[in-house]
Formats: sequence, C-alpha cells, structure tokens
Amino acid sequence: MSVPALAFSRPARAARAARRLPLGPLLAWAVLVLLAVAALAPSLLASQPPNAVDPVNALAAPGSEHLLGTDQLGRDVFSRLVHGTRDSLVVGLGATGLALGAGALLGVLAATSRAVVDEVLMRLTDILLAFPGLLLALLVIALLGPGTGHATLAIGLSMAPGFVRLARAQALGVGRADYVHHAVGFGQRPWSARLRHVLPNALPPLVVFATLSISGAVISGASLSFLGLGPQPPDPEWGSMLAEGRGQFEDAWALALGPGVAVLLTAAALTVVGRDLQRRLEGRQGHGRR
Repeated sequence: MSVPALAFSRPARAARAARRLPLGPLLAWAVLVLLAVAALAPSLLASQPPNAVDPVNALAAPGSEHLLGTDQLGRDVFSRLVHGTRDSLVVGLGATGLALGAGALLGVLAATSRAVVDEVLMRLTDILLAFPGLLLALLVIALLGPGTGHATLAIGLSMAPGFVRLARAQALGVGRADYVHHAVGFGQRPWSARLRHVLPNALPPLVVFATLSISGAVISGASLSFLGLGPQPPDPEWGSMLAEGRGQFEDAWALALGPGVAVLLTAAALTVVGRDLQRRLEGRQGHGRR
C-alpha cells in the first residue's frame, strides 16, 4: 500500500467509526471536548477578563457585548462561566482520581492479604459508607477549612469506600485465576503478583465506575462551592456563581441559569460516556466468555 493511500485511509476509518457511534455518546463527547477547551484555554471562548469589575454595567441584560449579561459587580457572566470550568472540573476529576487510586490499592490489598487485614479494612469501609457522602465531605472541610484542594480531598475521601468495595470484589475474582497462582508458584513474590497481575486486570471496571462517578463529584463540588466551602472568591466557580445569582434571578436570570445548565450538561455528558464505556466493557467480556 502506498503512503498516500495509507494516510487517506486513517481519516476514512475514523469517519466510519464516528458514524457507527450512537448520537447520544457522540454529543456527549462533543460536550466534553468543549469543556476541555474551556478548562485549558478559556481565552479562546471568552475574551473578557472574568474578574474585571464594571459597576456602571452591573446587572446588564444579555447582549452582543455580554452574551449572558453581567453580575452585581458588572463582571461578564459568560466569561466567568467559561473560566469557572477549570476549578469545577479540577474538583470533580481530582476527587475521582483520588478515590480511584486509594480505592484500587486498598481494595486489592484487602482481597489479597490475610483475613484479619481484610476484615479491618472492610469494617472501616462500612463505617465510612454509613455516612452520606456530602455529610462526610462537610466533616472533612470542617476540620481542614474551605478551598479547592480541601474540597477535592473531602469529596475524594467520601467517594473512596465505594471504590474499595468494587476493587476488592474484582481482585477476589482475578486472584482465583490460574495464572496468578502459577506466578506465585514459580517464585514471584505476592506483592509483585498483586501489582503485575491482580491490579491491572481489576482496573477496567474501576475506570468505568470512575467515569460514572465524575458527574457526582462535579455536583458535590458545586454543592460545596454553593455553601462557600469550595474555591474562594474572586475565583469563578459554577457553584459559587449559583449562590451569587440566586437572589437576582428575577432581575438577572442568566446569573443562575448559566452555571446551572453548565453543571447539568457536564453531569449528563459524563454519565452518557460512562454508560457507553460500561456497555462496551460488558460486551467485550460477554464476547470473551463465548
């Protein structure tokens, strides 16, 4: 095959794969790409500074100069909405990553250790699961104080018990596989077998679960910011923007509607993508069993 033909065949294959992708996941991926652009390069979507105060134009209606109007300090709502994507996603992605990492390690450790270690870790997990997630996050922030990092840590800790449970269940199934017993039988140390065989094969369901959990983490982060416990002013964040706009809804509806729609679209897109990944993983496992 010639090089030009190979070069043209790759976009063609990508186009055929995109056509086979259902409309829902395709739209969800488009939303996630837009969010990534807003988080990494917000100036490409919003040219005005997010914290520029203009009291003369306070609570201005949406128009050509200010797409979503201005807030009570005259700051451009659309610019703050775009620039607030970064903090909102940092909390959601960071908390989920923390929960995934801690949950995977502790779950695999519980499944592959002695019974007493497994029992202690699972009872601690049960105690944490007894608390509602947001209440546990509020308890952590009460001890550490508000802020982006503390909110991320608090939400991650509240999510971790679910990942521990799932990781343990997956590791128990993988640990019974013959290749794991053979690896230990041929002299591989137990901790090495956990890292090289058990953990990688237990990860795919955890990654799917993490994708589905990011939407909940984003909502929890917005909830904490709504209460004033997340990123602190003047940094824009969707939850804090909702709190600022709740008393101005009749005069400036875009103050609350913009961040509310942003949270809704983000959660919906992440859920659709997570469900699609879950279907693909289940289909692949079903095909492997056949």
